[in-house]
Amino acid sequence: MERLDKIISACGAASRREVKTLVKQGRVRVDGVLAAAADMKVEENTAVITLDGVALQYSKFCYVLLHKPAGVLSATEDRHQKTVLDLLPEVYRKRGLAPVGRLDKDTEGLLLLTDDGELTHRLLSPKYHVDKVYYARVEGTPDEADRAAFAAGIPLSDFTCLPAELTLLGRGECLVTVREGKFHQVKRMLGERGKPVTYLKRLSMGPLHLEESLSTGQWRLLEKQEVLALQKACGLACMTKE
Repeated sequence: MERLDKIISACGAASRREVKTLVKQGRVRVDGVLAAAADMKVEENTAVITLDGVALQYSKFCYVLLHKPAGVLSATEDRHQKTVLDLLPEVYRKRGLAPVGRLDKDTEGLLLLTDDGELTHRLLSPKYHVDKVYYARVEGTPDEADRAAFAAGIPLSDFTCLPAELTLLGRGECLVTVREGKFHQVKRMLGERGKPVTYLKRLSMGPLHLEESLSTGQWRLLEKQEVLALQKACGLACMTKE
């Protein structure tokens, strides 16, 4: 059982404070009956909740795909700087969403935000082999020696990177595919090879890709099939009920 206002808020239809007003106005029904109170408990898996006659689609967890812009922190809050949560509507900021991994302040690209802790853990763990692909512009031109070094695992001052894939794109450009996400890792790997990064953008995480139609700073909710694909990629598919 779950509170009605929490469920409606999770659907993105209204904030929990607004639900109280909607209930008083007689605009919310549960299984065809006018809702008695915003804090009433309902069966989250079976109750049919409607707002102005339209059925709401409830999901226990929320999954947001954001095209992170440069200059924004991959954090949930900061006193002095703008964070990725500041780019979302209030109803999502209050759900407890958090970034799945972090992109540096000056790095752009795909960033997943969710309140699904188990999925977050598995997507970030090297154990589940979920690839993260980055496009990088660098000083100099990556070559076959760099590619071989990436494949072998580049030693840094505090740890040795797992084997990674370096795709050569020509002068000053490359793709980097990693299965872990240490602090500044991609930049440090390329820097260790004498190719300092001047621009970095994450393009994908497992089966999830950043489409060109999603402009910098824009976001969208994941489709059900995208969530299932992510779960499958890290061994959660068998645990998911349709």
